[in-house]
Amino acid sequence: MSQDHISILLRESGYKNSTDQDLITAFLTKRESGAFRALYLRYSTKVYAKCISMLKNETQAQDATQEIFTKVFLKLSTFGEKSKFSTWLYSITYNYCIDYIRRKRKEQKLFSEEADDAPDLIEEVDDKELLEMEVERLKVVLEKIPPGDKAILLMKYQDELSIKEIAETIQKTDSAVKMQIKRAKTKAQIVYKEHYKN
Repeated sequence: MSQDHISILLRESGYKNSTDQDLITAFLTKRESGAFRALYLRYSTKVYAKCISMLKNETQAQDATQEIFTKVFLKLSTFGEKSKFSTWLYSITYNYCIDYIRRKRKEQKLFSEEADDAPDLIEEVDDKELLEMEVERLKVVLEKIPPGDKAILLMKYQDELSIKEIAETIQKTDSAVKMQIKRAKTKAQIVYKEHYKN
């Protein structure tokens, strides 16, 4: 569904100019189903994009998007406004995808803190160096690093989540998140050098 089509549907629903919080309040207090549909229209394309990025399968991503919004529907009353709705929604999305991959691959520690699965960290990889990789090459690099590392880099650099928000999403301490990001950046740089700087 195109953004233009989504805008038309939102306008027709009467919720186009409503904030996320307005929609949540309308749904929770007045049980306005249209308010939840407006949230779905506003965010389903973004959630699907994150699912396809993590799961690499259109059917699985479509199913995941529906499952995620079912979870949101059931858990919306627990949203405490400590963060933006989009942050809360994306944390549910990443957790769903990570759990799916974990079940599929039977990996118990996508976000492992063990040193044996991480390269030696000689020095911090500069954010600028990571972000200067060409978009297409960066996509290839992200596909070649472990799913947990990919997810944490997407959270930080695509979704611009704070360390605290990432920590809440993956249920780790702030310092563990910082170390995981550092390791993920190092792995990404190693893959990039192996494939593009020979």
